[in-house]
Amino acid sequence: MDIRAILMGVAFAFMWSSAFTSARIIVEYASPLWALSLRFLISGLLGVLIARLMGQTWHLTRGQWRATIVFGLCQNALYLGLNFVAMQTIQASLAAIIASTMPLLVAVAGWLFFADKIRPLALAGLLAGIVGVSIIMGARLGGGVDPFGLMLCVVGVLALTTATLVLRGATSGGNFLMVVGLQMLVGSVALFMAALAFEVPRVELNWQLGLAFTYTTLVTGLLATLVWFFLVNRIGAVRAATFHFLNPFIGVSIAAVVLSEALDWHDFLGVAIIALGILAVQLSKQKPTPS
Repeated sequence: MDIRAILMGVAFAFMWSSAFTSARIIVEYASPLWALSLRFLISGLLGVLIARLMGQTWHLTRGQWRATIVFGLCQNALYLGLNFVAMQTIQASLAAIIASTMPLLVAVAGWLFFADKIRPLALAGLLAGIVGVSIIMGARLGGGVDPFGLMLCVVGVLALTTATLVLRGATSGGNFLMVVGLQMLVGSVALFMAALAFEVPRVELNWQLGLAFTYTTLVTGLLATLVWFFLVNRIGAVRAATFHFLNPFIGVSIAAVVLSEALDWHDFLGVAIIALGILAVQLSKQKPTPS
């Protein structure tokens, strides 16, 4: 792995992790579902436009359309939609920690439902993840975290885990950015319908909302996708996924700096253990390099 790949991996982890802080700012000043629907509409249209300029096509196969719709609903509508709603009452750092456990949940579900073999290193990582989550959740629940918001985050990460497992092995056929752009548009439509049914539109226009919305739309929505695309092309999806171990630490750090969210030793210890667990699980998936 060369220095360019390392820089891209760290940049992607930073952008992914920062999305929770920008989302927390957005939902303070605007309706979460309406805001997220608009965000995906803009990101999706820009993604499709850039994909066309790169020579990609929207004439997808049946399998690609299936993957586009399932991921658009599970990742963009359910996972992110539920997280946006939840962050009206819970901290961005807690949402980031829960979302960061997705690689661990995928490994567990793969073992339970697909008979995936778990190597000793992966097993150690899973046990570490359980310990880390237990430390954080024990302290947070004792501190009065909103149980409904917590439940929404958990349901959201389970939805993303389910989609990841159902569609594993699916490929974009060289149309990665086009597929992602269309997934965003699918999510936008689903969120628009949910917003019509469950939310009264509200918005308080100010520079904080404008900056957070622009950042979420262009950086975490589009730029992070492009960086991930080039990173996977450079080192492969399995090795690229190793950078997910940075997400818990970066997520809570950004929330603490930008939002002044309080952290104690339970959070630092739990995040460190979860990060090591994710790293162990991801490393266990890598095949040894032939000598």
